[in-house]
Amino acid sequence: MIRAESLRRMYAGGRPNRWARFLNRISATIFSLGVAPSTAVTLDTVNPVSRTHLTLPVVIAHFEHNQYLVSMLGQGSRWVRNVRAAGGQAVIRAGHRRRVVLEEVLDDRRAPILKAYLAQAPGARPHIPVDQSEPVAAFAAIASDFPVFEIHDVG
Repeated sequence: MIRAESLRRMYAGGRPNRWARFLNRISATIFSLGVAPSTAVTLDTVNPVSRTHLTLPVVIAHFEHNQYLVSMLGQGSRWVRNVRAAGGQAVIRAGHRRRVVLEEVLDDRRAPILKAYLAQAPGARPHIPVDQSEPVAAFAAIASDFPVFEIHDVG
């Protein structure tokens, strides 16, 4: 089992190191096949300026009958920048391709979603500075630091 400090080091400076990129490629491949739990998916984004593709494994958080993606590394994540620049357009893969629009959730609505996300995404816990057992109010203090996107199917 990988310890929390090791996970944080794998993403020092908010960017994955070589080992994290390797593990992400393996996870993304497995998740895209749809053989992992249904919340484990692969997110495909494109930088609209450079046309560079980014594929990475993510966990879909379920909260009040809706689905969300959360940036465990915060505002500087490449996928967040890509999604914002592309007007929310992205693809989720888990056995099949699902074109989606990711709509950013306002800061004042993020706290309960972040709490739910930590309960569903254990790998994100070392990166978010609030323990999952804390009350929702504790998540409100950090909500603006961690982008949350509601998933909407296209078509």
